[in-house]
Amino acid sequence: MTLLETSHAMNENQSESFIRAWRENISSEALVMQIAKNILIDVMQFRRITDSHEACDLTTCERCHHPHLSKIVSAVSKNQPVTFVLPAFPGKSPNLTKVLGPLPDMAERCALEFLQSLCDRIQHYYAPGAQIAVCSDGRVFSDIVGMRDEDVTRYQDEISKMIAMLGLSSIFTFNLEELYSHLTFDDMRVQLMHEFGESLDILKMSISRGKETNANVDDLESHRLYLGITRFLFEDALRPDQLESRTRLQKEARIRAYAVIQRSQAWGNLVEAHFGNSVRLSIHPQSCGSKKLGIRLIEPDNWQTPWHGVAVYVDGRYILLKRSQAEALGARLVTRFGRPSHYVLKNKEDLLKLHGASNEA
Repeated sequence: MTLLETSHAMNENQSESFIRAWRENISSEALVMQIAKNILIDVMQFRRITDSHEACDLTTCERCHHPHLSKIVSAVSKNQPVTFVLPAFPGKSPNLTKVLGPLPDMAERCALEFLQSLCDRIQHYYAPGAQIAVCSDGRVFSDIVGMRDEDVTRYQDEISKMIAMLGLSSIFTFNLEELYSHLTFDDMRVQLMHEFGESLDILKMSISRGKETNANVDDLESHRLYLGITRFLFEDALRPDQLESRTRLQKEARIRAYAVIQRSQAWGNLVEAHFGNSVRLSIHPQSCGSKKLGIRLIEPDNWQTPWHGVAVYVDGRYILLKRSQAEALGARLVTRFGRPSHYVLKNKEDLLKLHGASNEA
């Protein structure tokens, strides 16, 4: 079942439960709590968790609910839209063995349409619905990861156009330029770190503590994030035109990962200052009780993101692969509006050639 099909099925179940609640005349406080819990559970159906084999019961786990439920209750009690904030959609990877180019394509479209479907499902049983602030963080660390600022600008503009063209009315964007429009891009980053940045030494200590078996949740997340960012940076550096050894690239990726996380945390602090009453989402897996909810954007969840891969249409749905993987499988490139959009793979069995390319492969 696809994300959208699951969404439709859950809409019907949620709607029936609240109709029964109204008929039973339960108290307004109880109804607010019931709606809030169902909204949270609805979103958690698509969560990314660090240890899937140890997943808790998302309907009853108070530890998972605690960081987020009060924010949803607050919005529902005021009959206001529930706001989620997602730092994501930074810009395409500079490695053309992973992506089709610097502009958004079908991969981003699928992810944005899923986010809208999530809001639509909530609105089916809670009239004010939900909204998602997509906080593009590409400008924050573009100089570290090898993205050109002009490409980030084009990417952000195209994301906004895509949202408008597709009528994704529950999604809006937020980026660094909205606060520091009078500054150059380099000065924007300096100002961000001046106002919201934290010590690199403190970050390194947190990441180091995260290796320990008795580490707290924050340190564990720091260490996991460091490993994930290091991997992405290393993969992005493996371009056909680069001449450095893999050992050198790995060492540089580890160094740059600290700076990326430091900048990202500063951006997170800024976002928290502007969206303090919003539920924080993340494209990175999160553990039980985390202050953020990890969320999958495209099924199956294979640790890919739209900006580090391409959309491949196979067996009636889109999945994410690296461009090189799609081409190795013989997938056919499709263009839309005069530029590359996605791939089509005729035979589902071909995915068996790629171990781990999908949850079913």
